[in-house]
Amino acid sequence: MTHLECSRCGKTHAHNRLQNLCTCGKPLLARYELKAAAKTLTREALTTRPANMWRYAEVLPGGPPVSLGEGMTPLLDARKVGAALGLKNLYVKDEGLNPTGSFKARGLSAAVTRAKALGASSLAIPTAGNAGGALAAYAAQAGLPSVIVMPADTPMANVMECRAFGADVRKIDGLISDCGKYVAEHKDREGWFDVSTLKEPYRIEGKKTMGYELWEQFGGKLPDVIIYPTGGGVGLIGMCKAFDEMEAMGWVASTRPRMVSVQAAGCAPIVEAYERGSESSEFWDHAATIASGLRVPKALGDFLILRMIRASRGTAVTATDEEMLAAGRELAAFEGIYAAPEGAATLVAARKLVAAEWINPEETVVLFNTGSGYKYSEAWERALNLSGIQATVGRQEQ
Repeated sequence: MTHLECSRCGKTHAHNRLQNLCTCGKPLLARYELKAAAKTLTREALTTRPANMWRYAEVLPGGPPVSLGEGMTPLLDARKVGAALGLKNLYVKDEGLNPTGSFKARGLSAAVTRAKALGASSLAIPTAGNAGGALAAYAAQAGLPSVIVMPADTPMANVMECRAFGADVRKIDGLISDCGKYVAEHKDREGWFDVSTLKEPYRIEGKKTMGYELWEQFGGKLPDVIIYPTGGGVGLIGMCKAFDEMEAMGWVASTRPRMVSVQAAGCAPIVEAYERGSESSEFWDHAATIASGLRVPKALGDFLILRMIRASRGTAVTATDEEMLAAGRELAAFEGIYAAPEGAATLVAARKLVAAEWINPEETVVLFNTGSGYKYSEAWERALNLSGIQATVGRQEQ
């Protein structure tokens, strides 16, 4: 790593001290000497490295890794669901098999690693659920205290895991945006380092490893379409950053997967901004969805998400709660994948895009399940109580 660079104004910052946003208020991105990295980060070298995200050490933040074995999640061939959709090459990248049950483990492993290396004494995060559990776990591994600020209606599984890891859990009436305000108002007086989404530079670095893994798992190629559930959007931003780094190292050409952002119909600021051609989103009032990770009324990196969707010739789609629950049942019953509602939303999007002929049958499509269904017992209880749901796959096979 050589420096930090503002994602909006381009100003450079030192990477050897704790840092949140640029002076202009926008997120910072870690930059590397990629020609030097490419000399040792090779396909041959990767065959000898541990099967976790720290195998990509040359393009990750420095410091002894604070790790629980995150990364290298399976890429599953969803044959039955793919056949029902008319897709020959449909895959699910199952991030629910990470430590703490979600993709948040990647970002928090990187963030806690760097924060500890730079001398942070206490860490704080606003969260809709899974990020809080991940921070609590990695802070415990690092020997650092953590403060988790959650909406009062956060799923109980997330609350219990944070407390089990020894975190100071504080519940707030409101949304994740209100929790973010609480952290901002209290961090200086209480001595916390804020690891909110995109308010520190390294959660992106952990999330981008999903893109590197796809390249490995597809034998040195990238898929045609990536469908990604988008709340704060760090995973989508991170993968696009990874693809740019791969191109600079000579791994891939300039062609990119078409990036599809999926949001809940009850909280869809990115979809709305995309459809009206805006460069940034508006705050989504009265955000409501069972997919707690998608209940983000305005993402700090909205301009990056929209820029990357358009640059990749992608699109943005919504899914209702009912559609997510039905799709989650399909993934579980026919592929053995117990997905979070956020992950199930990607199947809803795939079905809509196939019907619109935006995706063709020959293309390779990857759905990202970002979390385990085991952490959404309240949502699954609702799904199993719904009457009259018959999975599309079941009807086709009959």
